[in-house]
Amino acid sequence: MSLHDFCFWLQNTTWGTAIRESTLLFPIIETTHVLGLSLSVGTIALLDLRLIGLGLRREPVSQVMRQIMPWSLAGFAIMFITGGLLFWSQALKAYNSVFFRMKLLLLFFTAVNALVFQFTVYRSMSSWDKAATTPRAARISGLVSLCLWVAVIAAGRTMAYKF
Repeated sequence: MSLHDFCFWLQNTTWGTAIRESTLLFPIIETTHVLGLSLSVGTIALLDLRLIGLGLRREPVSQVMRQIMPWSLAGFAIMFITGGLLFWSQALKAYNSVFFRMKLLLLFFTAVNALVFQFTVYRSMSSWDKAATTPRAARISGLVSLCLWVAVIAAGRTMAYKF
């Protein structure tokens, strides 16, 4: 079975059809997706701005992370689940959308950036945690994260209008 065939099958399952054809379910899922996105990306943006040095400079980075990460992870879980349901209902359209593919690629790069941050810059956080100016690598990671999330949102919104 090819990926195209799988997407065709998936969107035509009972659940996929029910979500797609419902006058309430699809908009509720889509709204919840946007709210999860706002929660996740909004909190990540706060951390990124702290890393860049454009906000919360008086707060230690570790404290900012500790306070926002539960909210960010909750938002990401909501975004992931609802995004999966939206894909389920329109899998073939998503498969054929260049903007959906761009969004997935950009999400992959955000994950890579987060992993690089965790396994490199984050490990030495105790030495620069309370500094008003973070190390260059932390600033770069924050800026890359912020730019990638803007691009993810732009691709997602463009995808919605090009279906």
